[in-house]
Amino acid sequence: MCGMGSLPVLGRAALHHWEEPCISGARGSGAVFFSGCGLRCAYCQNAALSRNRTGRAVSVGRLAAVFRELEEQGAHNINLVTSTHFAPQILAALARRRPGIPVVYNTGGYETLDTLRRLQGAVDVYLPDLKYVDPELSARCSEAPDYVEYNQAALIEMCRQTGPPRYDADGLLIRGTLVRHLVLPGMAVQSMRALNWIAENLPAGTPVSLMAQYTPQPETAGDPLLRRPVTRREYELVAAHLRALGFTEGYVQRLSSRGEAFIPPFDEAGVNP
Repeated sequence: MCGMGSLPVLGRAALHHWEEPCISGARGSGAVFFSGCGLRCAYCQNAALSRNRTGRAVSVGRLAAVFRELEEQGAHNINLVTSTHFAPQILAALARRRPGIPVVYNTGGYETLDTLRRLQGAVDVYLPDLKYVDPELSARCSEAPDYVEYNQAALIEMCRQTGPPRYDADGLLIRGTLVRHLVLPGMAVQSMRALNWIAENLPAGTPVSLMAQYTPQPETAGDPLLRRPVTRREYELVAAHLRALGFTEGYVQRLSSRGEAFIPPFDEAGVNP
């Protein structure tokens, strides 16, 4: 499904400043963007990687060196972006040299428990999406009717592994699980249901990042809902529900954070020696 082979394929490995403040910090997150994906989200902003599979294949040894180089550049963490289909190779790279900074597993949340249990001890911070709570919606938008089943079990396991969030003196997340939810156009009620699930099923104090960055893509032009941005009214309704549920840890992204300008160039920066 991911369209990849046995070697990791990287589209970019560089300091990244557009994650949540507790991930990016002042110097940036050491983001390693992997090509390929197990989901088919119609609105994916990283389609150059997820669908077109651009990038360069590297050895396990080179991947370990990429981690080291990002750490030497001052990265606050090693941020593995959409890397599930390369989990065995990542574990092998980490076994060669464990970074002295946290390892962040940045995922769409479509994970099996077997994979997560293999990652236990190697990952310090989980940064998963909770995209949907409706299987029909996940089938329509991401071609994954079983997303909800796997996602909910995965989030519970991630929180079990990491325990409560821990921050350093600068406010950077060094251990824990931060759950992201992207508000989609016309689906404010679905977003409220997603927040309800988090409040009812994950430990109190789990930080949540409510995201407004939805940007219509060419693949969504024919969809009556997905072809338009989220309105201010829709987003404010979901943000108000977040506050009403009593969430105190996390972020509410600004509507100004959406647009093509926030998509990094997947130019293989930092990939080659």
